[in-house]
Parts: sequence; C-alpha cells; structure tokens
Amino acid sequence: MSEFQNPQNQPGIDKRVIIVFAVTMLFLVLTQQFLIKPQQQAAQKQTQSAATTRPQTQTGVSAPAPATIAAPSQPVTKATVQAASESTTVVENDLYRITFSNRGGLVKSWILKKYKDDSGHLGLELVHSAAGQFGYPLSLWTWDESLRNKLNGALYIPSQSGELGAAHDLSFEYADGDVVVKKEFHFDDSYVVGVKTSVVHGSSYVTALPTWPAGFGDATGLPSYAEQRIDYIATGKDVTRLKLDKKGNSISGGRVDTGSYQWVGASDAYFGAIFLPEQPQNASFAELRNAIYIPRDAANPQGEKTKAELLGVAVGTLNAPSSVRLFAGPKAVDVLQSVHSVGGVDIQSTLDYGFFGFIGRPLFAWVRWTQQHWTSNWGWTIILVTVLINVALLPLRISQIKSSMKMQKVAPQMQSIQEKYKKYKLDDPRRSEMQKEIAALYKEHDVNPVGGCVPLIIQMPFLFAFYTMLRNAIELRHASWMYLSDLSAPDHYHIIPIATVVLMFLMQRMMPATGMSKEQQRMMNMMTPIMISVFTWSVASGLGLYIVTGTVVQIVQQTIMNQTPMGREMRAMAEKRALKAAEKKR
Repeated sequence: MSEFQNPQNQPGIDKRVIIVFAVTMLFLVLTQQFLIKPQQQAAQKQTQSAATTRPQTQTGVSAPAPATIAAPSQPVTKATVQAASESTTVVENDLYRITFSNRGGLVKSWILKKYKDDSGHLGLELVHSAAGQFGYPLSLWTWDESLRNKLNGALYIPSQSGELGAAHDLSFEYADGDVVVKKEFHFDDSYVVGVKTSVVHGSSYVTALPTWPAGFGDATGLPSYAEQRIDYIATGKDVTRLKLDKKGNSISGGRVDTGSYQWVGASDAYFGAIFLPEQPQNASFAELRNAIYIPRDAANPQGEKTKAELLGVAVGTLNAPSSVRLFAGPKAVDVLQSVHSVGGVDIQSTLDYGFFGFIGRPLFAWVRWTQQHWTSNWGWTIILVTVLINVALLPLRISQIKSSMKMQKVAPQMQSIQEKYKKYKLDDPRRSEMQKEIAALYKEHDVNPVGGCVPLIIQMPFLFAFYTMLRNAIELRHASWMYLSDLSAPDHYHIIPIATVVLMFLMQRMMPATGMSKEQQRMMNMMTPIMISVFTWSVASGLGLYIVTGTVVQIVQQTIMNQTPMGREMRAMAEKRALKAAEKKR
C-alpha cells in the first residue's frame, strides 16, 4: 500500500471525499436503472404470461371473477339457508394450501408451501394460533359484536367441498330470516385471492368488512411481534406506516379510517396480508389490535409470561357489499412488485428500508444479484458485500482521520485560548474575541472544524441502509451458512457475539486515542466492547455476521494504516499527550 501524504499538505476537506460520494451515488443510480427496473419488468412479463384469460385490472395480477352479487335498491331478506353440519373445503396451488370451514365461511389454515416453520419443516402456517380467540382470516368485522359473532359462527352452505386446485371459485351462503350473507372467493396461481362479501340485515346492507384479524403464524419471540405494523397508501400519496405504541394513539383497536385507499395491510418483518380494494374511492378500514401473553423466553414455554400484541385489518366498503383482493404471502421483492392495485400502485412499499430507503433499495438489488450470480449463499454474500462496502468507504475514513489529526495538533493552543477567556461569562462581549482567536488559529493551521464530520456523515447512511436492509430481507429467513441454520435468528451458540467483543477490544487497542488520557482510553477499551456485546447477543446472526466482517476489515485497514507515516504520527501524538497527562498528575 502506498504511503499517505502528510495531512498538513492537503488543505481543506479532501477532494477525494467528494469524488467517492459522487461515484457512489452514480453507482446507486445505475443500479436503479439497469438492475432493479429490468428485474421489475421481467417479473411483470412473467406474471402476464402466466395469467388466465380473465379480464385484468392491472398488469401482473388477474382480476377476481365478475361480480355475481347485484346490489338491489331495496334488498330483500331470503328464507333460511344454512348447513346442517360443519365441513371443510381445501384450495391448493403451488404456493399455498388454504383450508376453509363452512362455520363462518372463513379460513382455518393458510399454509405457505415454499416457506419453513420454526422447526425447519417445509410449510409455514400463516394463521396465528390465537386466531380462535380473536378471529380467523376472511371472517367478517362489524361494529355490532353480537352480529359479528353470529356471522362468524353460522353454518354456511359452500358451493363446493373437498379439495380444489387453482383457477377455481368458491362461495358460501347463509340466511336465517334476519340476515342474508354471501361470500365469494376467486383463486388463481398467485398469492392473491379475490374476495366479495355482502351482508343484508333486515332490509338494508350493513358494514361487514373481510378481515385478517390477528397477526401471523411466524411470530415467536417479542422481537418478531414488535415488527408488526399497519401500512396503507392513500390515492395520490406515499405509504403511511402505523406502528405499535403503548398509548394506542397510532393504532387503536376498532378505529375505522375512511378515504380513498389503493391498498391497506397488516404485516410483520417477513409476511403480510394486504387488501387491495376494487373501488378505492369508497374504501375504509378498521384497525384491529389485541393482546396476548407469551413466554418471555421462547426456549422455556412454561416460564415467565410477557405481553405481546397482535395487529390486523378489516378492509372494504361501509354499508355496502365489499369487493377486494387479498395478498397473503411473503414480503419478497419480486412477489410484491407483481401485485398492483386498480390504480397501478404495487405493494412493494410494505417493505420498510428505513429512512435511507433510497440507498437500501438499490443496495438490496445489488446484494441479491451477488447472491444469485456469484456466491449462491447468503452468508458469503453478506461477507463479500460488507468487505466491498468497507473498502469503498476507506477514502472517507482516511479523510476523517486526517481531519482529526489536524484538530488534535491545535488542541493545546485552543485550550490555552479557552483558558484565557474562561473567567468571562457566556454573554460577555469579550467572549466573541475568543471565537475570533480560535477561527484565526484554524485558518493559520488550515483546520476545518467540521472536516471530520463530513466523511462520517457520508458513510453512515450506507451503513445504516445495509443494516436495515438485512433486518427486513425475507431471503435471510432459514438461509444457512456454516454452522448457522437461520441467518434471521440469533446465533444460539453465541460465537458471533463473543467474536464481536474480542475483535472490538482488539480494534480499540489498535486505534491511537489522541486527546485521551490513559484512564479514558482504558474506559473506552472496556465499555465499547461491552455495549456491542449487549447489542449483538440476541441480534439476527446475519446482522452479526455483517458486524463481525466489518470489524475484521477495519482491523486490517487499521493495521496497514498504523505502518504509514500518518499512522506513526498519530501514535506519537497519542504517546506525547499521555506523557504530559502523567507528568501533570505528579
């Protein structure tokens, strides 16, 4: 590695910082243009070719079957229509296996066939175990609890029973002289199910919205429950995210929101139930929120219990029949991009890349491309991409160190100036003279006081975006690497957290702590690894792998840097300041 020039010979902020930033942004733009968009177009074309001959409301997703429920101006109540006993109907395609019960005309089981459960068995149950208490998917929500219980407990007559394949329709009907209910479902070869419901009570339609009422079956410990939220896109607006809060201000169970919605859904980190109204301008949704108690430690089911909450939504039209499509499946980018509302809005926004999503989205496209074309393993992909990111950000890190060195060199003189004016109050006009002297000192030694912050500010969005992206990538769920069987779960052997502590301690020892006393340095060397260990102890192992790899790369970089003139100068500066501090104590 070539030796670094003395920072005093490079005035101002290093121009390479700007160049690196510009090149990085150009990379993100090119990734968006030539990697993400072609993949989106390919996914849409693939879905179009697989679609049936039914009319389509939007490219990529078949529209539900034509409506068979005509809305009369004056609804008429039918005679009794109900089944004598309970029966089930199973609908299955390559993606799911859904079991309907005619008791309520609702879903008792919704198994995603391509995803594993926590035991590692193929076939994930998407219906939460508490659904029997709070409601099953595609039950009906009404304001009147007694009517709600009646609608979801009655024995409907199904149009078909037994087992059905893809591209089928299924309906349930019930009437008892007081209410008339009809529920229709259309299935194809995608994750989307067409849903039409109507309830006539007395002589008029009543509000009865189809629901996904109670979380998801993949939830295990508190962290997975905490990832739940309700997302929606109002027509002409960006996505709105409603997250759990203790006071219930953000999400209040039973609250109904009205407006024009392209889609509304509940989701956790990896799976979602998204409703797409066929008439967005008339759409409304109810927020559903219920509490359960789960073991604080998932490994000890009989141990101490703690409170967790389940989120759900009910979506449709108030006081009229409801016609929606329901996506219930994985939050995988290619899948979400293929599902559109009638207004042409896809549901990819249910993936939350965080504040730096404009970086996270192309970053994920790059990571996924690397996994598909280079490594074929998500663990090695994380390691490779982490190395590349840290190498790319090295010029920024060098610039930050150079700026820090300049500040440390003038620190004694700056302290002398501050001591000189310490006797004056903050509002004393003579305090302005202190600022002028410090500014003159900076100018004399070519010091930019924010020079060390700019490189750090540029680095942090990329590191945070990568962290957030990994936290929400369903591709890491049950992805294996070496001894790890699930990169989305914590390292149960705690090898990664322990390695992180050791590496962080080594890193602290290698970095010259200019401006610190021996006691301060010793405290930093102890506290930083401890704080990191607390954070990584229960974090997903994929994120832990990212942290460990980044630390190893920084250790290598620091080792090389310590052998350069700049590194030797920094260490000499640190030793000199430590020696002065020791002499003062004597």
